[in-house]
Amino acid sequence: MRIVEDISTFKETFPYLVLTIGSFDGVHKGHRRVLAEVVSRARTQNGTAAVLTVCPHPREFFSPTHAPNLLTNNRKKYELLAEAGIDVVFVLHFDETLASMDREVFVARIIHGLCRAREVIVGHDFAFGRDATGNYAYLAETGPAYGFTTCEIPPLMIDGERVSSTAIRERVLEGDLDEAEALLGRKYSVTGEVVTGRGIGRTLGFPTANVKPLHTAIPAQGVYAAEVLVDGRRHPAAVNVGVAPTIRQDETVIEAFLLNFEGDLHGKPIEIVFHKRIRPEKKFASHDELIAAIQRDVQTIDAFFRSNHQTQPQNEGT
Repeated sequence: MRIVEDISTFKETFPYLVLTIGSFDGVHKGHRRVLAEVVSRARTQNGTAAVLTVCPHPREFFSPTHAPNLLTNNRKKYELLAEAGIDVVFVLHFDETLASMDREVFVARIIHGLCRAREVIVGHDFAFGRDATGNYAYLAETGPAYGFTTCEIPPLMIDGERVSSTAIRERVLEGDLDEAEALLGRKYSVTGEVVTGRGIGRTLGFPTANVKPLHTAIPAQGVYAAEVLVDGRRHPAAVNVGVAPTIRQDETVIEAFLLNFEGDLHGKPIEIVFHKRIRPEKKFASHDELIAAIQRDVQTIDAFFRSNHQTQPQNEGT
């Protein structure tokens, strides 16, 4: 998949381009329905399946102190778009100029002038342009003058609920991983970089990888059975999300203890795939009680993966 980091300066033309537009945070089941239509129509025409996405997220631009809890960083989002069959991703920088752009100008300058779309596929709630006045009806009306047709994909409903990034964020923040997985179509994961911690886990006999997340939707505080993907391999892990109240940590941290693992993870990019919440975070009366609790957690998580035949590290391939 090709990524065009700044479409504003892009001059190439792709064959018969079928385009969809959106932030695609999470690339959930609802998104995948739209993407599948884009890919199908592009393949029918021996054309190009394309996504136009903006960076930063509009809500992050308008309210930086109240930005949404994003489900994916850009790297993970692009990986998921590639898996869905997308050929090219156009990145459009979201700024004041774009925010104030009239819908007419957006169609003429972006969809037609830069992307050169032949078909545009959008979700039911798609909106664009200043004050979000552009929508499917407007695209369907104006598209033929610019040489493209438009198709609207209805919402995906699961158990009476519309699949959306907002609904998934709520499940993740509550620690309801099963429901999040049902809407995402995969287990929820957090990508990040291993950074230097306080070294307390090592003194307790459980050296942990302290992870700085690269996106912001972090599961509820607690202990989780998870897999850590590092250097293309999966490792079962006990993951704690929280403030470590027994040792008086102030900030929320993500700590991963990889079972039966030896090696230095510092500075490495990793992905934590959450499987099950074992228990909420708890303050213990002493370090001895904390160590005993960690030992029980590790035993529980080891048994969990053994029962699911997922205890051996797996080579992910490329």
